[in-house]
Amino acid sequence: MKRIRVNFILILVVAAMLALLLIQAFQTSALYDQKSTEFKERLTTTLDRIALSHEKAEDIRRYMHVVDRDFSGKYKDILKEEFQNLLSSKEEISIRDTTIFKDGEMQDYLVIEGRTYDSISGLSAEQRVLARDVRKLKDLLGEESADVDKDSLNIAIQLDQRVVQQLFRKTKFINEMIIEAYKNNAYQNQSDRVELSFLDSVLKTELMTGKFPKDYVFMVTDAYNQPLDFEKTPSNYSSKLDSAEASRTQLFPGNSLDEELFLHVSFPKQKSFLIKEMWAPLLVNFALVLLIIVAFVFMFRTILTQKKLSELKSDFISNMTHEFKTPISTISLACQAMNDKDMMGETALETSAPYVKMISAENERLGILVERILQSATLDKKEVRMRNEELKLNEIISDIAERAKFGITHPDGKISVSIPDEVITTVGDRFHVTNMISNLIDNAIKYSNGKPTVDVSLTREGNKTLIAVKDQGVGIKKEHINKIFDKLYRIPTGNVHNVKGFGLGLSYVKAIAELHGWTVNVKSKFGGGSEFIVTITD
Repeated sequence: MKRIRVNFILILVVAAMLALLLIQAFQTSALYDQKSTEFKERLTTTLDRIALSHEKAEDIRRYMHVVDRDFSGKYKDILKEEFQNLLSSKEEISIRDTTIFKDGEMQDYLVIEGRTYDSISGLSAEQRVLARDVRKLKDLLGEESADVDKDSLNIAIQLDQRVVQQLFRKTKFINEMIIEAYKNNAYQNQSDRVELSFLDSVLKTELMTGKFPKDYVFMVTDAYNQPLDFEKTPSNYSSKLDSAEASRTQLFPGNSLDEELFLHVSFPKQKSFLIKEMWAPLLVNFALVLLIIVAFVFMFRTILTQKKLSELKSDFISNMTHEFKTPISTISLACQAMNDKDMMGETALETSAPYVKMISAENERLGILVERILQSATLDKKEVRMRNEELKLNEIISDIAERAKFGITHPDGKISVSIPDEVITTVGDRFHVTNMISNLIDNAIKYSNGKPTVDVSLTREGNKTLIAVKDQGVGIKKEHINKIFDKLYRIPTGNVHNVKGFGLGLSYVKAIAELHGWTVNVKSKFGGGSEFIVTITD
């Protein structure tokens, strides 16, 4: 039976370990999924920012030559020389006067017109700007007025010249942007729109800022998810990248004229990167699992050790009690022989009779103790064979109580028995049931102060039969009530041992009750006596 219990405990321990490992694996997987989701969300945001930064940087690089041109010089020179030098033969600009009726009067304005024509594509663009002629600038047309101060006129010319320069710069910039956009859309290869080395540098900078893995692979595809071919590619560019697994974003998101291009980015060491970010919770989980495994192993080894010790103890007790039975029987036979007048003689018998009586009584007590120890060992090994039969509890309790009266030495001690007239029966082993009730009554007598007063009752309540043994003895403290049924446990009394015993009686009572399917309960108050109740359920 014990082997089955140990195997059952082992199965429970293994099942608990597997359940713990499964829980830890599930938590780790959930944590990894959470980290992976956060990683993808951060990467999506970063890629969108990369696309915007790359588009802005490309626009600045593409049109920087227009922004950096310097339109300086006098107004006449701008019209006659500067414009012609800056403009190609396919571009022209004109400035003319106009008069507009505004605020109840006629006001002079300048109309600046810029035209750009591309002979290859056949595309043309035109931009027109209206500028206020602050001082009429008649000197520019060769009609300089004598009434106008020359210094103030020069200042006005310079101021108006700066305004015209700025307007002209904006006009030509817009023209060239329109022409360039249509040219790219019509004739340029998709791969020519992207400079990979520059895109890689933007990627590296932004990914480093976002604290992503250093090792990454990227790819550029068209609107049909087909990789673009480039003459020169960086080492981390791959046209065989699995677009389903990689994260992507649209390049040039602000360009609605050209065909869509997409940037795909993947991290070969993404799993190891995420696991490194999880090292703290993983370390805690691993330490917890390791600690529990060590605790389980230690507990199981302790159980095995205790099992072996218990088996050794039971075997030792069983062997010892069997060995004790032989000398006890021999002493008993010797006492009977010494009580025989034919063998000892009249004189010797009178002299030795008190000693023989004492030896016989102690030998009988020793035999009872050995029998209880043997019964306890038998119960531990689960080798008790119950001989169930119908028991008349009225007769059994009356017989036990009558025999127990001879054990009361105090003249005022008494045992009262309360038994109903109806015969109450149950099914059980007569020998063990008798010993169980005897142990309860013996304990009640032993632990009574002064004169023992013991009440034994048998009652019937519904489908339950109650056997109660109540005394008015020393009682039991609360901290000892849960331990009194343990084997070899005795309530501590210091150096005073006024009650003899081995602490086996109550453990035997509980074991026999459990084997029958009964229960044993105790009610006690320290200094006010105890009551033990055996409940038999039909």
